[in-house]
Amino acid sequence: MSRIAYVNGQYVQHSEAGVHIEDRGYQFADGVYEVCEIARGNIMDMTRHLDRLGRSLSELKIAWPMERKVLQLVIKEVVRRNKVHNGLVYLQVTRGVARRDHVFPSADTVPALVVTAKRTSPAASAARAAKGIKVITVPENRWERVDIKSVGLLPNVLARQQAKEQGAQEAWFVDPDGTVKEGAATNAWIVTKDGVLVTRSAESGILRGITRTTIFDVAKKLGLKIEERGFSVDEAKKAKEAFISAATTVIMPVVDIDGVVVANGYPGTITLSLREAFFEIAEKTPSC
Repeated sequence: MSRIAYVNGQYVQHSEAGVHIEDRGYQFADGVYEVCEIARGNIMDMTRHLDRLGRSLSELKIAWPMERKVLQLVIKEVVRRNKVHNGLVYLQVTRGVARRDHVFPSADTVPALVVTAKRTSPAASAARAAKGIKVITVPENRWERVDIKSVGLLPNVLARQQAKEQGAQEAWFVDPDGTVKEGAATNAWIVTKDGVLVTRSAESGILRGITRTTIFDVAKKLGLKIEERGFSVDEAKKAKEAFISAATTVIMPVVDIDGVVVANGYPGTITLSLREAFFEIAEKTPSC
């Protein structure tokens, strides 16, 4: 089945979709994006994703491309047209098309919107979770405003490529003092010997992940304690468990950090319990 994309007011064949060469997202990475998981025919945590989209747009002074309720309908229609029951829906908003100039274009420039959807395999994801993944650590080299979900992701791309070349699936950015910040495309977590979940505070320095936020709800339901604080690479290597979170991975166990095996080298029971309970706790919006 051919894929369908929504591009600036039209539903088009994915293979033929395109944007103008002077779209500011292409020229300057002047745009933001969101990714929602689609699970069992439901779009997960859509409200929180659109809330964060609104914040990102506001921080960059980009207008909504359409009313929020209309955007929700477009997202659901893209999912429906692509017949995605399990997968991901991606939306990107840029400042629009204008003559190339660093300063903002005129106020009447219309923001550009692209929405796509694709299928993923729950079985493949479950198999990865059953085995766990490896991460490497890399020095932090991104701009300070990583709280904005910007399409400017070149340091993240290079970090992920480095991870791949070293046989890992994710890279954690680390501050000069050795404190873990977050992954190239995920938030980073550990579980202490006492069973406490630890993740860096999202007040600054990391993206406030939507899956990360929902994990707080899941942990409360399961009676687990969370500490928002920094943790070092050394503490992570010595932790009882470690995992990453994102819409693209949900909750994924980490069993190896920079070649050092975490605990016994197998996914931890707390991590797996969080993963198992996540779908029941997260907000579910039927895709059709």
